[in-house]
Amino acid sequence: MNQPFMGPPDKFGRFGEFGGRFVPEALMPACLELEAAFDDAWADELFRNEFHHVLKEFGGRPTPITYCERASDALGISLYLKREDLAHTGSHKINNVVGQALLTRRMGKRRMIAETGAGQHGVASATAAAKFGLECTVFMGEVDTKRQELNVFRMELLGARVVPVTSGSKTLKDAVSEAMREWVTCVTDTHYCLGSVMGPHPFPYMVREFQSVLGKEAASQCLERGFQPDFVVACIGGGSNAAGLFAGFANSSSQLVGVEASGGAAISGGSPGVLHGMRSMIIQGESGQVEEAHSISAGLDYPGIGPEHSHLAAQGRARYVMATDHETLDALQFLSSHEGIIPALESAHAVAWVMRESGREIPTGSTVLINLSGRGDKDVAQVRQELRARRD
Repeated sequence: MNQPFMGPPDKFGRFGEFGGRFVPEALMPACLELEAAFDDAWADELFRNEFHHVLKEFGGRPTPITYCERASDALGISLYLKREDLAHTGSHKINNVVGQALLTRRMGKRRMIAETGAGQHGVASATAAAKFGLECTVFMGEVDTKRQELNVFRMELLGARVVPVTSGSKTLKDAVSEAMREWVTCVTDTHYCLGSVMGPHPFPYMVREFQSVLGKEAASQCLERGFQPDFVVACIGGGSNAAGLFAGFANSSSQLVGVEASGGAAISGGSPGVLHGMRSMIIQGESGQVEEAHSISAGLDYPGIGPEHSHLAAQGRARYVMATDHETLDALQFLSSHEGIIPALESAHAVAWVMRESGREIPTGSTVLINLSGRGDKDVAQVRQELRARRD
């Protein structure tokens, strides 16, 4: 009998040849403690009930599915959006941080630290910390603090301390590295609230399980409306929103498509390697030196991808494609003007691929579900600058 897709990892935290736990000896006890705490909590009906209750009463779940009539007519498909942009704090990130904040409290720790790129995970972490009375420190690349000034202020308003990271490329990769360095020094009273399905085990599995609420919800909503999507599409940096969505459709007939930034396409342009405690597909040179990624969206500016995505690609269950910065800007304008919905630049990558491939890889008449993982308020100033520069 064939094993279902997207089951738990093996006892070493591996999905096939990917995953694992490649961390300094000083962090191994913290990872083992977290694994045991999550396994115990996730098996506890009371914990799961509280998780879902908080997401309903505080996080705004369930989020709806929206049919995009004008965009569908323009593209020759039936286009639906899973509206994670309507969740509290404006993205899917609230699902994971509520789970990890509850886990932090359950482990008796007083403080959370987090990394952030576009700022959405940082805002969500600061939000959950404020709700549950936890201290919060967020590490953010200096480049990203400048292009996401609004989210920096939101985090500070929520009571978090934002630490600009000035090493390396000063973006998401370096924020993760700095957060891990901090965690080594304070594991006894601090939990690292990692924001995506990456890093050492149990983070990829744990974050996927917390995010699977959106995929299971979407699958049920599609069934209630009488259709099975031909294509299920999500943008990918580390890959948490895609993993959450795919979890609801992995064992269905739907084609799963993850859309990476063309300047950070780890599946298409990378090779197996180790980064941030995991073995996955990484953008690296011949000598194994990790190379810098580039994306117009801070949240996709990462040179790796979560190990389960690498495994899904190796299995042939999911496809991973690319969208350029130019296509992404066009897609953001298209969805805004046709549907009155301004997507985050990250989510616009998924829209861009669907726009490009409708009538080609996506046959005319197909039903497509995109995870609109975040709203574009945070990106409006940057988009205005980009469009002005394009006109000039």
